Amino acid sequence: MQSPSEQDYIQQLSIDCVIFGYQEKQLKVLVPKLIFKGDFWALPAGFIYQHESIDEAARRILEGRTGIKDIYLEQFRVFGDTGRSNRSFLERLIELNRTELGDKQLNRKEFDWVTRRFISIGYYALVDINKVNPQKSDIDASVDWYNIRHLPTLIMDHNEIIENALETLRLHLDQKLMAFNLLPETFTMKEVQELYEAIYEKPFARNNFQKKILDLNVLERLEKKFTGAANKAPYLYRFLR
Repeated sequence: MQSPSEQDYIQQLSIDCVIFGYQEKQLKVLVPKLIFKGDFWALPAGFIYQHESIDEAARRILEGRTGIKDIYLEQFRVFGDTGRSNRSFLERLIELNRTELGDKQLNRKEFDWVTRRFISIGYYALVDINKVNPQKSDIDASVDWYNIRHLPTLIMDHNEIIENALETLRLHLDQKLMAFNLLPETFTMKEVQELYEAIYEKPFARNNFQKKILDLNVLERLEKKFTGAANKAPYLYRFLR
């Protein structure tokens, strides 16, 4: 694997991606666990080539992590505190894994390159969790979905990045009509309400919620969902993109 400093990356600029999925009435985040000793978790992230735009880099990183191309993607914030650096995390990782790393330890050039102050551009993605085939990188032990309220402690400021992504998602949910990207192609009104309740972490009155969603005029009503009791079966809907 070619070292970061030897590739044509923009220096001291990175992308961190919060990938949201929804399953079993839970809002989830895709989080890799690093292969090293010490229980290190980190957001899917990467650097930006000199020849590509920031959005192109984000899509490249996300496609590589999810295995899908059609991804709803939003840039939501830049993280650039003066002390933002990988240094303390990497020093701890190296100390805990000194024997295993051996000759593979970062040389001084690489250590200096990756531990400078990095400004990170935060993106969040909304995906149909059933279509995602999580992909591990060379330094991942695993990649799993975690309930957003039961996340592990991630490196650096990555937990803060997730909280900011969730706040932005809530702020823009109705304005940009993007919640439906977390659902399969067809769904019931109850499933839409359960999704909103998972995102906002509060209940909604059924009649008011249904009227609010239908008044958006963005759903196509289909046949009823088969449940074995035809007169009680709910209608299926599809989002009009």
